[in-house]
Amino acid sequence: MGVNGAVGEEGIRRRGCSCTKDDFLPEESFKSWGNYVQALKETPSRFMDRVLTRSLDSTELHEIKARSQHEMKKNLSWWDLIWFGIGAVIGAGIFVLTGLQAKEVAGPAVVLSYVISGVSAMLSVFCYTEFAVEIPVAGGSFAYLRVELGDFMAFIAAGNILLEYVIGGAAVARSWTSYFATLCNHQPEDFRIIVHSMPADYGHLDPIAVVVVSVICVLAVLSTKGSSRFNYIASVIHVIVILFIIIAGFTKADPKNYSDFTPFGVRGIFKSSAVLFFAYVGFDAVSTMAEETKNPARDIPIGLVGSMVITTTAYCLLAVALCLMQPFSQIDKDAPFSVAFEAVGWSWAKYIVAAGALKGMTTVLLVSAVGQARYLTHIARTHMMPPWLAQVHPKTGTPINATIVMLTATAIIAFFTDLGILADLLSISTLFIFMLVALALLVRRYYVSGETTTADRNKLIACIALILGSSIASALYWGISDDNDWITYVITVPIWFFATMAIQIFVPHARNPKLWGVPLVPWLPSASIAINIFLLGSIDGASFIRFGIWTCVLLLYYFFFGLHASYDTAKESGENKVADGWKKVEEGVTSSEAKSGLQVTNSS
Repeated sequence: MGVNGAVGEEGIRRRGCSCTKDDFLPEESFKSWGNYVQALKETPSRFMDRVLTRSLDSTELHEIKARSQHEMKKNLSWWDLIWFGIGAVIGAGIFVLTGLQAKEVAGPAVVLSYVISGVSAMLSVFCYTEFAVEIPVAGGSFAYLRVELGDFMAFIAAGNILLEYVIGGAAVARSWTSYFATLCNHQPEDFRIIVHSMPADYGHLDPIAVVVVSVICVLAVLSTKGSSRFNYIASVIHVIVILFIIIAGFTKADPKNYSDFTPFGVRGIFKSSAVLFFAYVGFDAVSTMAEETKNPARDIPIGLVGSMVITTTAYCLLAVALCLMQPFSQIDKDAPFSVAFEAVGWSWAKYIVAAGALKGMTTVLLVSAVGQARYLTHIARTHMMPPWLAQVHPKTGTPINATIVMLTATAIIAFFTDLGILADLLSISTLFIFMLVALALLVRRYYVSGETTTADRNKLIACIALILGSSIASALYWGISDDNDWITYVITVPIWFFATMAIQIFVPHARNPKLWGVPLVPWLPSASIAINIFLLGSIDGASFIRFGIWTCVLLLYYFFFGLHASYDTAKESGENKVADGWKKVEEGVTSSEAKSGLQVTNSS
């Protein structure tokens, strides 16, 4: 293993920043057509190997990270992470989607939608935080899932992570154009090129969004610490503007506008909360910066939880202020806060709002750019994506290739696609990933290879299956039913409750957190799973069709390229040796025998 590792590192150094075939497909399976055909024949066995294999914390922290040639610079503190969190989250969601959801979906009860989404996001924040403290690498949820659920689930999540970032960045970039138009006393369409021969959802071309993404790309490539400073200054200005909107909005409040609080009923509240989850997307980008924090055990919990508390409070107050200023039916969908101030006689305030919104969206784009590049970098380290994308520049300490590729995709999507389509599709990907991370946390706490007995493992599998099944049944019923019949929930909710209780009572803890742990396990991660799945039931069918198409594309890429590249890389580096020991444990061999087998394998 030592020899192979040295050869591999030498090969990486030799390639440097070149752009040859070996930078994209250096693995043995792609050396010749004969090798590739043989690899395709072995697809079933290789797939089972990747499904059963689990990475180790130490592998992610040392061996995988070393494949980027150079270290990322550890120069971020909890203070930086809080402002990164605020900058990552408060942007297009609150300034654009609030108006649309309040006017057409939830009414003044949109504040409850934000509360529900905020609770779901906070539960996910706790789950992310424990993983980020224990495994502080750039891969974020991709690395966490590789350790707990295996390569295949990690890859499916990775594809959706990339989709989440590209779509999220594109949505914010298009919203940037809308508020820029308001600042210039124009309509958003005045700055877009309308192509009537294209479908309406894709024919409003947005060149300004492309320019904004390009500028952000330059900032993200130059320096993470520099990006942090820019984000800090912009976010301070942004927070001042938010405080102005809240205080000024309440001074112009008319309680009569709250007389019809839930015009669209409970269904409207939950339907809106599923879309407004988009407003909380971004905090996971902070977890990807764990590799660059000075003290992960202290900085990450303070940074993630602190920023989410501030964000949720701000969202709720902003939503209340908006709906108190104007009747919900008169709220503007494109620039709700600017138009609301104009309606109450403060036309000058719309310029402050628009400027603040632009600042917020700029920081969202910047933090998103930093986060998505680090995700892609870690994915490429495993060779599920071309290793060329894993290269870290020696001078800037940033993953330049990954940053440029991700932001190019973001600019292309932003140029063509309407915001409504982007928001719905983004929410599906995000909720799906957060559900998987919560599931991975349950597995991490209650299952350890070589220590958990077969009986305890089977109990855990049965309980998790009941939690997932009851949550999916609740979401499906909510999505297809149009009446107020609660009989299904009388069945599914108790199943979820007793399945969670069964884990607590009958399945012993297999691992305790070393530095920082999620409280109330298994209840908190189980609740996160249930809420995330339930919110999925409120998203329209067309978005699920697009999600299904994207998943099919991911599977095609995985079975023809990603599977074989990651299999060869794992085999060369010795990762597969972990799988052999894992399989022996699953077959009933004791912990000591499994460890002995691993030692024999390694010595050979």
